[in-house]
Order: sequence, then structure tokens, then C-alpha cells
Amino acid sequence: MNRLKQKYQQDVAPALKKEFKIDNSFALPKVEKVVINMGITDQQNREKAIESVVEQFKVITGMKPNVTRARKSIATFKTRAGDPLGVMVTLRGEYMWEFLDKLISLALPRVKDFQGVSRTAFDEKGNYNLGIEEQIVFPEINYDTIESIRGLQITIVAKTADKEKAFRMLELLGMPFAKEKK
Repeated sequence: MNRLKQKYQQDVAPALKKEFKIDNSFALPKVEKVVINMGITDQQNREKAIESVVEQFKVITGMKPNVTRARKSIATFKTRAGDPLGVMVTLRGEYMWEFLDKLISLALPRVKDFQGVSRTAFDEKGNYNLGIEEQIVFPEINYDTIESIRGLQITIVAKTADKEKAFRMLELLGMPFAKEKK
């Protein structure tokens, strides 16, 4: 069993039950899935860039990502319908817990000038959005093999409709939130 999943079951869930006075275990906030997305802006060698990013995502997440494609042609962006625009992968189960553990304990501390992640990046449904400027913060990525540094978007989808409960759950899981400004 994954270390972070075990922490959720043994420490976080009982703490949330007690703190928010929740009797039903099914009403507890929990991480449902993690969606990772990266857009590709290279115009000239987009196909080669997509291949490279697909390989990087396989290494980071352990799953083969989907290539996202343009639905319609837009002349100002020089895209045609069907052109590849980026890659995305949805993680659930063990892959999700493994990725979250790696993100919290290895990748985020490697971010340059890291002060913590934003406390306000929750949407109205309690999902958390996190942008990382460089994919090289993941230890599996070999810096010498990438052709360019790209940012990626991570969405942690929580099974709760309350921002406060989602924040507390991620905080208890060890998400390094920035200190509150006074």
C-alpha cells in the first residue's frame, strides 16, 4: 500500500471525522482523481514535441497520456482541426496516490525559490489547481534528454463540495501551503 494512502486512512480520515464532526465515512472529503495537463506551443516541430512530452508523462505518472487535439481550425493561432495541442492524463487509485506522494515529498521541494503553494487555488467545488513552471522538478526527468522546459497544470479533484474541508484534507496529507500573510 502506498505511504500517502496509508496516511490518509490511518491519520487524515479520523482527524477529519473528529474536526468536522462527520459520522458517515462516505461523507469524508477524499481525493477522487488527479488530472495532469501540458499544452504544447511549438509551431514548427509540434509532433516531435508531443512525442517527447508523452514519454515524459509516461515516466512521471506511470501511465500513457492522451494527446489533446484542436476541435476546430483557428487561423490566428495557426491551428487546424485535429492538430495536437497538448497531452493530459487522469490518475486514479494507486497511480494517483503514488503521484501525489511524489509531488508533495519530492517535486515541490525541488521548485526554485519555493515558498509553498497557493492557499487560494481552490474552485467552488473544492478542487485544487496547481501550476508547475518546469517539468524537470520531477526526479525521473533526465535534464539532458529534454529539448525544452515546459510548465504543467495539476488538478487535484476532491470528493467534497466544501473548500475548507478540501484545504484541511490536503494540509493533513502534507501539501506545503504558503504561510498566511498578516
